[in-house]
Amino acid sequence: MTTEYPPCASVKLRVLATTDLHMQVRGWDYTADRAAPGMGLARIASLIEAARDEAPNSLVLDCGDHLQGNPMGDLFAGESGLHPMFAAMHAAGIEATTLGNHDFNYGLEALENALETAPFPVLCANVVLTGDGALLVPATTILERRVRDAEGAEQVLRIGLIGLCPPQIMMWDARHLSGRVEAGDMIDAAAAHVPALRAAGADIVIALSHSGIEPGPRQPLQEQASLHLARVPGIDAIVAGHQHRLFPGPEFAAGDGIDHEAGTLHDVPTVMPGFWGTHLGVLDLDLVRDGNRWRIAGHESTLRPVADRTADGSLRLLVPESPAVL
Repeated sequence: MTTEYPPCASVKLRVLATTDLHMQVRGWDYTADRAAPGMGLARIASLIEAARDEAPNSLVLDCGDHLQGNPMGDLFAGESGLHPMFAAMHAAGIEATTLGNHDFNYGLEALENALETAPFPVLCANVVLTGDGALLVPATTILERRVRDAEGAEQVLRIGLIGLCPPQIMMWDARHLSGRVEAGDMIDAAAAHVPALRAAGADIVIALSHSGIEPGPRQPLQEQASLHLARVPGIDAIVAGHQHRLFPGPEFAAGDGIDHEAGTLHDVPTVMPGFWGTHLGVLDLDLVRDGNRWRIAGHESTLRPVADRTADGSLRLLVPESPAVL
């Protein structure tokens, strides 16, 4: 039976993104045991709730480095049962993530314990087990969502996700990983898996790239590879991380495929929302379907902070902490 599609449909999809949370569940300095209110997933969750209220077709994603970063991470490393960070991320509405390099810091056993009860997909396309080459975690997934188009009609949108992390984990955590896993080039992994993701029915593909933005030519096993990832055919949008920087914005110079005002890498919509829960990334994608294929016809890439500075330099909190996360 052939599915009949209307000649054209348009959908606005809002992608909300966090990255490099590093166990910063709330605005607290877990080392000094004192308040640090200008950050934390609990405040990000309030931004997420408000952003979802504004846009009924929304998706919330994370870009890795969630399980390590402060003494609370040390405390729960290797514990069985639902990891408190995954519980907090789930309460905040996060629907999928990738592995970041610091998620390997406590070793494979601790990571596997955390992954056993993860309440959402955890992805990584470029880390495989030594020997048989099986993936450590799934490379990709497809999230099927029923969305409303501009005319109010229901559409089914199949959103493909691929996760990637820096291959430098093999140096940084060699004592945990050597002889047990192998990490390959992120661009090669994306080029290998994205066509299969499309063939499996993904209408659009979003890369969760735990990797930064670096101008210049591509290098083998590059650590900051998101700029070159944008040139992989079939990738429609990128959530980047790892560098603890903000994109779009003036932290990155324009040129060489980087548009720090429009928030694109080689014209691919991209967002990098800092670290420790200081900012929420917002990608508003205008999707148009011609026949049975969706394409991105326009976008807006922005960042929303949990706090800012007043004229006298004092911190002004813009949202409360989420009771659900706390």
